[in-house]
Amino acid sequence: MNLIIEEIKKGNREVFKNFFNKNYADLVIYANGYLFDQQVSEDLVQDVFIYIWENANGINIKSSLMGYVHSMVKNRCLNYLKSIKITDNIEILDFNINLITEHKFESASDGDKKIVYHQILKIVDSLPDKMKKVVRLKFLHNYKYKEIAEELGVSINTVKTQLKRAKTKIKEAIILLLILLELYN
Repeated sequence: MNLIIEEIKKGNREVFKNFFNKNYADLVIYANGYLFDQQVSEDLVQDVFIYIWENANGINIKSSLMGYVHSMVKNRCLNYLKSIKITDNIEILDFNINLITEHKFESASDGDKKIVYHQILKIVDSLPDKMKKVVRLKFLHNYKYKEIAEELGVSINTVKTQLKRAKTKIKEAIILLLILLELYN
C-alpha cells in the first residue's frame, strides 16, 4: 500500500482519486464514531486527504498507509474535541422544567407544563440514536461518564460531547416552545 503514497508523491491524481473514493466513506464513519457529527466528520476526513495530497513528499510511512491515515483521523478527532473545550463541568440536563429554562415558567398552567414535559420527551426521542442512548443512560439510569463510555464503547470525551450537544438541542427547542406558548396565551 506504500506504493499508493509513492504514486501520490509523483502527483498521480488518478491513484489519489481512487484512494480517496475507496476510503473516504469508511473514514467518515470512523471519525463519526468519535464526533457524532456527520458534517464535522466529513470535513475532517477531507482535510486529512488534502493534507496527504499537499504534503505527500514529507510523509514517511513505516507500516501501512491505512494505519497512518486512521491515526491521522483519530488525532484530528481528538484535537477537534479539545478545541470545542469538552470539560467535566458541563451543565447537565435537568428535566425539571423550571430549571431547564431561564424563562418565566413558574406561573405557567399545569397544562402548559405537561405540554413542555411531553415535548422534552419527544425532543429526546428525536435525537440521533447514539446521542439518545447517552442521554438516557445518564438521566434515566444515572450512569457516570465512564460507565456510559464503557457501555457504548466510546471515549469519555465523546460522552461529554454528546451530552453537551443534547443539552443545546433540548434547550433551544424548549425556548422556542415557551415562546410559542406565550404567543397563544
